[in-house]
Amino acid sequence: MFIRQNEKSGIDNRIKKMLFYFLAGLLGGCVSSLHPLYTDKDIVFEEKLLGDWKVDDQKWEFEKGADPNSYKLIVTDNHGKGSFHTHLVKIDDMLFLDMYASNPEELKSCELWEFHILPVHTFWKVEQLEPAPKIRAMNADRMGKMLKTDPNLIEHEVLEDDRIVLTASTEELQKFMVKHADDEELFGDVMEFERLKIKDANEPNEPKTKDPNES
Repeated sequence: MFIRQNEKSGIDNRIKKMLFYFLAGLLGGCVSSLHPLYTDKDIVFEEKLLGDWKVDDQKWEFEKGADPNSYKLIVTDNHGKGSFHTHLVKIDDMLFLDMYASNPEELKSCELWEFHILPVHTFWKVEQLEPAPKIRAMNADRMGKMLKTDPNLIEHEVLEDDRIVLTASTEELQKFMVKHADDEELFGDVMEFERLKIKDANEPNEPKTKDPNES
């Protein structure tokens, strides 16, 4: 099917807008960070996290990532689909997810536009991995109150839209997590995942019900 250039541009813009609102909905209530939560020695890999999971109206698909001991996470909701470079991080005896948005290949944008987009990390506390994952996202409202009480709590910036971006080093981020990981207000409600059933290749197809109107 032939698509004229202006039509293709319009389609691309709609895809970009859909991805923007998707990421805003998914990460809008989270706290962003310029730096990762991990160094190489902190990364762990658990096969049990792989697979397709459902939580609320979202689908999370964990695959093995291109980098060693990494995951490719694809999250789908009612607004669209987003892809994330994800690592499972172990600090002391606690587990966290470090998610970093990746640019889908179908989104081709100009170099100037890409220069103005700043990639950030988000952190999620992992309560358990089996029999199904339970995780908590960092609560931006609670973080904001903590920083208002003590602006020197951790290095950060507040953007024009009141979004908090942590600018602390990985070392300082880890110290903060160790100190505040048990704050149930800082890490929001538990997201309880349910594994989506994967059909066994050897499982027979369900018999087709005959239409009573068929002769």
